[in-house]
Amino acid sequence: MDVEMETSPSYFDPEDLTIREQYRRYGKRNSTSSISPRQESGVSKFNGARLLYDGQNIHSPTNAALLLENIKQEVEGFDADYSLETPARTQSASKRKLSIDARGIPEADFGTDSMRWVGSVSLKSCKIEDESLAESGEASFALFASLLDSTLQGLMPIPDLILRFERSCRDISESIRYGSNITHRYAEDKLMRQKAVLLLDEAATWSLLWYLYGKGNESNLEITEEPPDELILSPSTSHLEACQFVVNDHTAQLCLRIVQWLEGLASKALDLESKVRGSHVGTYLPNSGVWHHTQRFLRKGVSAANIVHHLDFDAPTREHALQLPDDKKQDESLLEDVWTLLRAGRIEEACDLCRSAGQPWRAATLNPFGGLDLFPSVEAWKKNGKNRMLQAVELESGIGHQWRLWKWASYCASEKIAERDGGKYEAAVYAAQCSNLKRMLPICSDWEAACWAMAKSWLDMQVDLELARSQPGMMEQLKSYREGIDRSPGGTNATSPPLSGTENWPIQVLNQQPRDISSLLQKLHSGEMVHEAVMQGCKEQHRQIEMNLMLGNIPHLLELLWSWIAPSEDDQSVFRPHGDPQMIRFGAHLVLVLRYLLAEEMKDHFREKLSTVGDLILHMYAMFLFSRQHEELVGIYASQLAHHRCIDLFVHMMELRLNSSVHVKYKIFLSAMEYLPFSPGDDSKGSFEEIIERILSRSREIKPEKHDESSDVAEQHRLQSLQKALVIQWLCFTPPSTINDVKDVSAKLLLRALIHSNILFREFALISMWRVPAMPVGAHTLLSLLAEPLKQLSESPDSYEDYVSENLKEFQDWSEYYSCDATYRNWLKIELENADVSPLDISAEEKQRAVAAAKESLDSSLALLLRKENPWLISSEEHVWESSDALFLEMQATSVLCLPSGECICPDATVCAALMSALYSSVSEEVVLNRQLTVNVSISSRDNYCIEVVLRCLAVEGDGIGPHILSDGGLLGAIIAAGFKGELVRFQAGVTMEISRLDAWYSSKDGSLEGPATYIVQGLCRRCCIPEVILRSMQVSVSLMESGDPPENHDELIELVSSPETGFLHLFSQQQLQEFLLFEREYTIFKMELLEVVES
Repeated sequence: MDVEMETSPSYFDPEDLTIREQYRRYGKRNSTSSISPRQESGVSKFNGARLLYDGQNIHSPTNAALLLENIKQEVEGFDADYSLETPARTQSASKRKLSIDARGIPEADFGTDSMRWVGSVSLKSCKIEDESLAESGEASFALFASLLDSTLQGLMPIPDLILRFERSCRDISESIRYGSNITHRYAEDKLMRQKAVLLLDEAATWSLLWYLYGKGNESNLEITEEPPDELILSPSTSHLEACQFVVNDHTAQLCLRIVQWLEGLASKALDLESKVRGSHVGTYLPNSGVWHHTQRFLRKGVSAANIVHHLDFDAPTREHALQLPDDKKQDESLLEDVWTLLRAGRIEEACDLCRSAGQPWRAATLNPFGGLDLFPSVEAWKKNGKNRMLQAVELESGIGHQWRLWKWASYCASEKIAERDGGKYEAAVYAAQCSNLKRMLPICSDWEAACWAMAKSWLDMQVDLELARSQPGMMEQLKSYREGIDRSPGGTNATSPPLSGTENWPIQVLNQQPRDISSLLQKLHSGEMVHEAVMQGCKEQHRQIEMNLMLGNIPHLLELLWSWIAPSEDDQSVFRPHGDPQMIRFGAHLVLVLRYLLAEEMKDHFREKLSTVGDLILHMYAMFLFSRQHEELVGIYASQLAHHRCIDLFVHMMELRLNSSVHVKYKIFLSAMEYLPFSPGDDSKGSFEEIIERILSRSREIKPEKHDESSDVAEQHRLQSLQKALVIQWLCFTPPSTINDVKDVSAKLLLRALIHSNILFREFALISMWRVPAMPVGAHTLLSLLAEPLKQLSESPDSYEDYVSENLKEFQDWSEYYSCDATYRNWLKIELENADVSPLDISAEEKQRAVAAAKESLDSSLALLLRKENPWLISSEEHVWESSDALFLEMQATSVLCLPSGECICPDATVCAALMSALYSSVSEEVVLNRQLTVNVSISSRDNYCIEVVLRCLAVEGDGIGPHILSDGGLLGAIIAAGFKGELVRFQAGVTMEISRLDAWYSSKDGSLEGPATYIVQGLCRRCCIPEVILRSMQVSVSLMESGDPPENHDELIELVSSPETGFLHLFSQQQLQEFLLFEREYTIFKMELLEVVES
C-alpha cells in the first residue's frame, strides 16, 4: 500500500517501556508540542525570465523610476520591521523550507526569516510573512501559484503537482492550527480551527484526485501494470488471482483506490497526532490485554454464573459468559485502537499492538497465512514477493478454500460477539475482515469512516465473488440469490442465507453491499444504518466534490464549484465573489489539473464544460488575486484562459491600476510578459501586443465627464491628457532579459511607445494653444516616461535604427516644441506674477529674471523656426500610395465646442447642422465638387457635450498621392484648422473646437480604412502650432521692448513670416495675421518711445 507504515518489532519486552510509548494516545506532551513540525513542501525555482532574482544573485531593476520606488519601499520596510519586532513574533516565526523533488531543483525559503528580495515582484520573490499569512491562509495563493508554474515549465508532472497541493494544504493547516504560541480569543481561535479544518478537507480532495487520476501515471510508478514475471507463481494463489482481477476490473480498481485514499487520510491523521502529541493510539501498559482482574477473581475461588471460569480467549464464547467489567473495558479500549489502525490500513501495527498487549492470538486472527499482506493490490503483491506459504496451503485445500474459511470464521465471530454484547469495536474489527457492514457502520461516526467501510466491504465482496467462480455450482447459487433480492421488497431476500459452512460464502453478506458507486454514495446519504453525522457530512462542500470525483461526473462538479463562487444575483460585480477565497483557489487549480490530466480522455461535452465553466472559475480567481493585490500571480492563470478572456482581464487590470505606483504596474507588466506570448500566434492564447493595442485604443476613447457652463475646458483637457499619457508607461518598462527575442521585444515596445506618443503629442499640441502659465501635463509626462528608454537607445543607437528612425525624429521634434512651449509658459508665469505687483515694488532682480526668461523663450522659439536642413515636423518619407481604385482621405475628430471664456456649449441638432454648414463653407463649392468633400457632424454617443466630426475627400496628387510639398495637412487640415482656431464663417464667432481625439486615414471607395494618413495630422499641427509659436515670440518681443531691453533677433521673425522659402505665411489665418500685425505695431510704438527716451 502507498501509505507509509510505521513498523513495530515483532517481539515486545513487557519491561521495555519505550516500546509502548509509540502507542500511547494520551502520553505526556513534549515541550515543543505547541510548535508545528513542518514538512518540506515544494516550490518551483522559476525560470530565468523572472525578474531580478536568478537563483543566486539579486539584480537592480533597469528602470530608474522602479529603482527609486524600490529604495523607498525598502526603507519603509525596514522601519516597519523594526517597529513591529516583538519577542513573541520572533519566537513564532519559522522557516518553511520548500523544495521540489529529486529532480535537482534549487530550494527556496519562505517566511519571516527569508531574505528580502529587493524590488522583485515575480513569483520567485513573493514575500510570505509567516505570521500574518499563516493566520489567514493567504500563503496558499503564492505557494500554489509557484507549484503550478513549475508544472507549466515542465519541471514537475501533474500527478506530482497534485501531491504537492495536498502537502501544501496540510502544511498551512498545521501552521494555522499549531504554528503559534500566541493565545487567541475564543472567536479568533474558533475561526482559525475552521480554516485549518477546511484546508485539511481540501488536502483530502487533492489526495482523492491523485488516487483516482494521478496514481499510476507517474514516470517512476506503474501501479496498474502487471508485476514482474518472476513474482508470478505457478500454480496460482487466491491472492494472486484477486490482484489480477482488481487490476483488470474497472469497478474493483475504483474501489481499491477509494479504500487506499481513505486509509491514507486516516494514516496521515495518526501521523499528525503523533507530531502534535508525541504519540498516538494506546493508553495502557504492555500485557494489559491479559485479564488480570478476572484472573485474581478466579484465584479467590469466587464463582459467578456470568463470569468465565477459564482465561483462554475462547472461554467467553464457549461458556457463554464474560470477563469482569474492568477487563472487558480494557479489551474494548484495545479493540478501539486496533480498529483505528485497521481503518488507517496499518494491519501490521494492529497485530503488533495485540502482541504487545498480551493477545497474540488476536493478531493471528487479523492476519492469517503467516502474516502475508492479503490486500488485493499490486503493491501488496510486490511486498509479499515469492512467499509460497499461501501457495503451499492452497495446494492441499484448493484455491480460495482457506480464504473463504477465514472470511466465514470472521463473519461468525463478528455475529457471535455482537449477539452476546461482547463489544462493538471487537465485532467491527472482525466484521471488517468479512464485509459485514451492519457490524461496522454503527461505530462509523464520520463520513470518511463510513465511506471506507462500504468501499472496503464492496471491494472484498467483488474479490470473493471472483474467487467463487472456481467453486462448482457457486455462480448459479449466487445468481439465484440475487434474483431473490431483486424480487423482494426493499431489495432484501426474505429467506435468510445459510450461516454454517464455507460453501455458501459470500452469500451471507451479499445483500449488504452496494450494486455500484452510485448506490454506495446513496447509502451514505440516506442509509438506515449510517450515523446522522455521516449524512450531515454528505452536505459539506468537499464531500460533495469528492463524491462527484468518485462518480466521474466532472461537468456537474464544475457547475457545483461555479455555483459556490459566482457573484450573487444582486451584485454582479466581477470583483466581488461571494465564495470562500480558499474554495475559489481550489476550484481554479482543480480546473487546470483536470485540463492537463484528462486532455486526451475528454469527450466533446466534457471538453466544452471544462472550457466554458472552467474559464469562468479561472477568471474569477484571477480577479480575486488582483483584488487582493497579488498582481504578480495573475499571469499564470490568465495565460490559461481563452483568448478574449485573457485580453479583457489584463486590459481591465491595467486600466484600474493606471494611477497606481510604478512598482504595482511593473508587477502587472512582468506578469503579462512572462506568461503570455509577445506577438499573436494562434487564437488559443492572448498576447501582450493585443493587450497593449486594446489599452492604447481605449485610452483615447472619450470618458464621460460632468460639464456645466462654468467648466474650465482647458483644465479638463489637462487632466484627461495626463491619463492618456500614463498609458505609455506600460511600454516603457524593460522586459526580462531572458524572454525569447528580448532585443526584438524591446525594440517593438520602444517603437510602439514612440508611435503612440507622437499621436498624443499631436493631440496635446492642439489643446494647449491657450496662453496660460499651466504646463501641458500630458506632454511632459510622456517626455519623462520615455526618457529612460531613449537613454538606453542612445547607448546603443545601431540596435533600433531600422525600427524607430522616422518616429524618433518626430518625437525629437515634439520634444523641442514642448521645450520651447515650456520656456514661454515660464516667462508668462513670471509676467503674470509681476503684473500683480506695483512696478515700483518690483526689484531689479525680478526684472532681470523676467528679461532672462523672455530671451530664453525667444531664443528657443527661433531655434525651432530657423531649422532649414531639418524643418520642424516635416517627414522625410514620401507619402506614395499606389492604388488602381479611387483613394479617399478621411479625418475623424472628437471635440468640445467652447466659448472664448472657456465655457462649454452643449450641442444639439441645430448646432451640429450649423457647424457642418460652416465647415462646408470654409472652402469653395468647386473644391467641394472636385474633391468629393463630405462633412458629417453628430453628437457623441459617449458624452452629450462632445461632437463627432468626420471629413472625407478624394485624394489627389500632392494631397494623399505622392509627396505633400506644402506640409500643411492638405484640404482636410485646412478645413479643420479653421474650426480649431475659431475662425469658421457662418458660425458663432470665437467658438473653437477643443480636440479630444484626432485621426486621419486613407480610405477606399467603399469607406473601409486602409491605413493612417499621418501627414494630414502632422500638417494640421504645423498649421496651428507654427503661427502660435511666432505670435508668442512676437508677444515676448513686445514685452522685451517695453521693458527697455530690445531683442536682437526681432527682425528675423518678420523675415520668417514673409519669406516664401519657409512657407509660414500660408499657415496663418486672417485673424492670426491681424494679431501678428498688432504685435508689430505695439513693438514699433515701444521702440519709438525707447528711442525718444534715449535721445532725450
